[in-house]
Amino acid sequence: MGSADESSLETLIEYVLEKPKYNQINRGLIESIARTELAKGRKPKETRKAVLSKLHQVGTAYFSQKHEYGRWESTLASLPTDIHSTEVKDFCTDVMRAHYSTDERLPILEDLYQTILSTIQPIPSVLDLACGLNPLALPWMPVEEDVQYTGCDIFADMIEFLNTFGAHFGLQTEFRSCNLLNAHFDQHAKVAFLLKTIPCLEQVEKGFAERLLDAIPADYILISYPISSLSGKLKGMQENYTDQFAQLIAGFDWTYERFEFSTELAFLVKKS
Repeated sequence: MGSADESSLETLIEYVLEKPKYNQINRGLIESIARTELAKGRKPKETRKAVLSKLHQVGTAYFSQKHEYGRWESTLASLPTDIHSTEVKDFCTDVMRAHYSTDERLPILEDLYQTILSTIQPIPSVLDLACGLNPLALPWMPVEEDVQYTGCDIFADMIEFLNTFGAHFGLQTEFRSCNLLNAHFDQHAKVAFLLKTIPCLEQVEKGFAERLLDAIPADYILISYPISSLSGKLKGMQENYTDQFAQLIAGFDWTYERFEFSTELAFLVKKS
């Protein structure tokens, strides 16, 4: 980009960050989407609308309830430090209802992780990409007590809450804001989670998911897809995503297991 284009890019990024709905989103992701939309040469108003629409599609649309991090952190401070206690599990369930991805997973929460992850125990480390509120499912995961759990997401306020959550229980957790389109991985994990994320990545950059899978430093990758849309419609999504997954890993010499649940389709890929 020339100086004029860079100026337009910066103006567009600042415009987005001034919006309360989007001001916690990772700046790198906003820049990636803004560059793509600016390159299409549309009018500024149309470009701004396109950027906000894309950010909504891949991020803000997934909040089923208002995220109340202040209230959640206050409640968290009063909870026991045993992450497996009933009181803590009730809290985690309540918070996970605020995000569509984890909300619709609640009915299958224990079954999903026990069924899939028990086959690869012990699990000393997890890398959770585009994690959302999924780290609050830790009490249901068959991982080692001192598991190293690393995660990233695009929302800075969510990341702050997750770090507070991990610290309360004395867990070896680290969460950070990230743009997966430009992510760099410096830590190997036994298993990486990429839960209901690939469709969003493909909306931002077609063909990116294949490069990401290749770059993820993990022995296994747990990939999942939604079975219904946010509005609850099935739309043949299970068949479509089964085909999409098959095409995605066709170029790799990897093995995988397929798991079908009432609200989610999952694949456990073995990379090594």
